[in-house]
Amino acid sequence: MEKAKTILRAVCIIVLIFSFGNMSGQTKSVQTTSKSSQTQTKSAQTTSKSTTTKAKSTQTKPKSVQTKPKTSQKSPKAEPVKKVIDPTIVTIGKQNWSKANLNVSTFRNGDSIPEARTNQEWVAAGAAGKPAWSYYNNDPSNGPKYGKLYNWYAVNDPRELAPEGWSLANDADWAELVHFLGGQAAAGTKMKTTAGWTDGYNGTNESGFGGFPSGYRVENGSFLNLGSIGTWWGPEESKTLEAVDHYLARSGSLTRGSNPKQRGESVRCLRK
Repeated sequence: MEKAKTILRAVCIIVLIFSFGNMSGQTKSVQTTSKSSQTQTKSAQTTSKSTTTKAKSTQTKPKSVQTKPKTSQKSPKAEPVKKVIDPTIVTIGKQNWSKANLNVSTFRNGDSIPEARTNQEWVAAGAAGKPAWSYYNNDPSNGPKYGKLYNWYAVNDPRELAPEGWSLANDADWAELVHFLGGQAAAGTKMKTTAGWTDGYNGTNESGFGGFPSGYRVENGSFLNLGSIGTWWGPEESKTLEAVDHYLARSGSLTRGSNPKQRGESVRCLRK
């Protein structure tokens, strides 16, 4: 009986010890879990800090973008506009004159203007009222300096003698030129070339017009007055068989005249 009590006590003590061990293990497990949770919390906090850091770094990007327009606002300095000078034009007052007498052999549309080399060809063209041209003395070397001599039928042709962008100088154009140069008596000297006129009747050419004494071709085909007269057709008629022209001679004036339409004279154009 006494032995049985002793065994029972021993069993109770073992059960108590075993139960205490389990409880201690569970407490350690709970503490371990708690520590793990704390570790996870710290990890989450670290992740949060990392996310915050990323957010901060992304917030700085717009600042660099905002600086770009400042650089784009700077533009290179504009180059100064260079004035292009046309060597074929001389500006006198508000007019832009050609520096040389006309020297074309086609109309504006490309049709050829017949060249009349012989006296017979020249007379025939004038009698028929047809356009014709020639060099002075039929010598092509006179072309670059004096241009061509045209009868008035070439001047008045509807296919237009003046090249594209140019017009034939009319009565009003010559009048404006004379007025700007100080009147009829003074204009001629300012228009005549400084060399090429016979007997020393050269001009000053201060206007830049470059009026050479290019002579003319009369109705029968003869050539006259190279070196002493420069004459230019206008587009206006003065009589049935005559048209208006403007000429420089030995005097210092520019004179308005009228001559037969069959005559060969120079032509001067304006840029309009």
